[in-house]
Amino acid sequence: MTQVLDELVALLSLESIEENLFRGVSQDLGFRQLFGGQVLGQSLSAASQTVEPERHVHSLHGYFLRPGDATLPVVYSVERVRDGGSFSTRRVTAIQKGQQIFTCSASFQQDEEGFEHQIAMPQVPGPENLPSELELARQNAHLLSERVRDKFLCAKPIEIRPVTAENPFDPRPGEPIKHIWFRADGGLPDVRALHKYVLAYASDFGLLTTSMLPHGVSVWQKFMQVASLDHALWFHRDLRADDWLLYSMDSPWSGNGRGFSRGSIFNRAGQLVASVAQEGLTRLREDWR
Repeated sequence: MTQVLDELVALLSLESIEENLFRGVSQDLGFRQLFGGQVLGQSLSAASQTVEPERHVHSLHGYFLRPGDATLPVVYSVERVRDGGSFSTRRVTAIQKGQQIFTCSASFQQDEEGFEHQIAMPQVPGPENLPSELELARQNAHLLSERVRDKFLCAKPIEIRPVTAENPFDPRPGEPIKHIWFRADGGLPDVRALHKYVLAYASDFGLLTTSMLPHGVSVWQKFMQVASLDHALWFHRDLRADDWLLYSMDSPWSGNGRGFSRGSIFNRAGQLVASVAQEGLTRLREDWR
């Protein structure tokens, strides 16, 4: 693994500090608040560590309650809601400074045979000849403030290659549809749960901004107040987060200061491995001038 990917794996591993109580370090990605994907991945890690190993996560539903502080660790409290004959349910609360910043429920199931069907993967160019998001960001390095420049231009544990590149510094109205390829930037251990933690972490990239595409605005504009409000994630099959995955996103609605987006994640074989939905705050700031 690369150093930055090794750091991500450590970030998602967590420290067990008491029964059903875990602590995770934080990373500063240059955003105004703690990156939501970190809390998603760590919450899933905390819940998974309290479940029998033969049961694997199939869904997670969470709410972002307060902005997190990227300079402080996060404590995760896990409630063992139920262990049934086939399913286990856990409730996780993420805490900083004595306050809840995120809460979610996660459900786990043992492997089972059943009916199978899926939608087809969109026909889009493969990742091989596409520039990475990091390469595109470096082309606009002069537009980044010194405060965040190093954070956005350094090596990343998740490599992202947009199918259609957008310039967040000069946004133009377009369809609320986005496709990106992503993968861990290096090989990961053959740990089934770890690949799902990494996918949960990466699932927060690009989803909310899809709802902003029709309006020609971006998170970089000072008059925009943008934050994730909730996040739902369903795992349909095992996956490799260190192989290319296609994240196909669309936004069917926005209004009342909120934008709704959904995503389908496919592996290179065209198998649907996960589905995502999120609603976020896309509000015009009243005091930006």
